[in-house]
Amino acid sequence: MKILWIIPFFLLQDTEAFLMKNAKIKLCLQASLMDESLQLEDCDPDSDLQQWSWQGDSLKNQGTQSCLSVLGDSGVQTSPCDNTASTGWDCSNSLLSPLGSSQSYLVASRKGVSLDNVRGLKAQWQQGVTEGNICKEKAARAVQDSYFYAALTSTQVYDHTAYNSTLVAGMDPEELNNLLWFFRTEDPSSWNYSVLALSFVATILGLVLLGINITRNRKRKIHMYKEAVQAAQQAELEAKQALIPVQEYSPGSPQPREPALQEERAGEVLVQWKDGTVTTLYKESSEDAM
Repeated sequence: MKILWIIPFFLLQDTEAFLMKNAKIKLCLQASLMDESLQLEDCDPDSDLQQWSWQGDSLKNQGTQSCLSVLGDSGVQTSPCDNTASTGWDCSNSLLSPLGSSQSYLVASRKGVSLDNVRGLKAQWQQGVTEGNICKEKAARAVQDSYFYAALTSTQVYDHTAYNSTLVAGMDPEELNNLLWFFRTEDPSSWNYSVLALSFVATILGLVLLGINITRNRKRKIHMYKEAVQAAQQAELEAKQALIPVQEYSPGSPQPREPALQEERAGEVLVQWKDGTVTTLYKESSEDAM
């Protein structure tokens, strides 16, 4: 269960950055790469120098990797995030005040940003283009961090009913319940077993269907082979039957011979009449008469 929380925690580190837009001036807070100064520029979601994220009580800039910090009594700049004494901020009702101080707030003007005790629109900061409350981002990050560290220190399922609501002061119960549901932890054993059982059933069903298909294909091939053999035999039989009358009436076969004429004798003239009788033209004279 720990690894299931550790991986999403590191993957979502860069997805929680937001723009800090002043409600009055409608410009976004931007850090500088040249020095530790801060400027107010037109909001640009693609600029890393305008992207900020909550790291505990600190606001970290994604472009400079430094944190928003207090300089003197009213100055504001960026400095390394390890100096928690000057980089901590309280956030309530879109107002940012140095950690432990409730007398001054981060205020924007045409000249830049500074600390002042004004609580108007100049001291209210919104979440970029959506103009949401940046304090909700801090509360959501606090809930995520609490679940993350709870997952690291225990292998048991975290009981969200025992969560201390003082960590998310300023949020209504409905939003808190939504966050607790979103970052909930559950025992996935029953779901995993169900998926495993369904996979096994699907595998068995697939093998049965495969066997039925193979059997049907084999029977169909055997049936087609038998039909082909029968057709060949029938064709051969018909060919043999067609050859019999041809052989009976073939011109090469011997024809019946007509009755042989009577043996001819030298000097005789034979006459064959219409009735088929054959006679000599002259009567045979006896040798005596000759």
